Amino acid sequence: MRFMFVGDSMTIGRAGDYTWRYRMWQHLNRSFGGPYSIVGPRTELYDTASDAPVSTDYARPDFPAKARRHLAGWGEGWLHMAPVIGGTVTATKADVLLVSLGLIDLGFYTNSTQTAANARQFITAAREANPRVRAVLLPVIPNVRALADAPFAAECDRFNELLAKAVADLDTPASPLLLASTPDTYDIHSDTYDGTHPGPSGEHKLAAAFAGAMQQAWGLGGPYERADD
Repeated sequence: MRFMFVGDSMTIGRAGDYTWRYRMWQHLNRSFGGPYSIVGPRTELYDTASDAPVSTDYARPDFPAKARRHLAGWGEGWLHMAPVIGGTVTATKADVLLVSLGLIDLGFYTNSTQTAANARQFITAAREANPRVRAVLLPVIPNVRALADAPFAAECDRFNELLAKAVADLDTPASPLLLASTPDTYDIHSDTYDGTHPGPSGEHKLAAAFAGAMQQAWGLGGPYERADD
């Protein structure tokens, strides 16, 4: 089984981060019973000094290069990933997409209706490349901006409703879709380092959200267990 992480700045991570991708790799090693690989065209972290995804400075050197693969970008959202997902799925032969997108779209590029349309386009393109592809989609977790910007907070809530509807509308037995649950205990003050991007505790909670969805709905892997950093 070939897993691919798709996301924005919360998924690519910055230089010095563990990333929730690392936490998921640990989880799959512990609990996934069959052979698997992590695929994607990129491996780098975002480097704040150069303002580019050029860093290889992961917090743990035991995170092997082959497991660092992803399709994530700082400042990239559904708007950017929808046009490239088809070709990427074809090239990587990805079977399972673990997707965390939407916050950057709503913050800078598109409203909730447009963002939901791009999510549907993404799913269509992925299926054209692999008619049996699976996907787990994480709702947007509103960041610190939503505390002071009521219209933005409302757009986040509305997009999550539209994303849930898209999953319900488009889910099929041949190409199943899951809507992961936002972690109940996720706290942007303690689980992020800046009100948006996950710190170590937030990384664990994001990985657990994806792991829980796959285990409960598809029987893939086991319950998420937090490993020592």
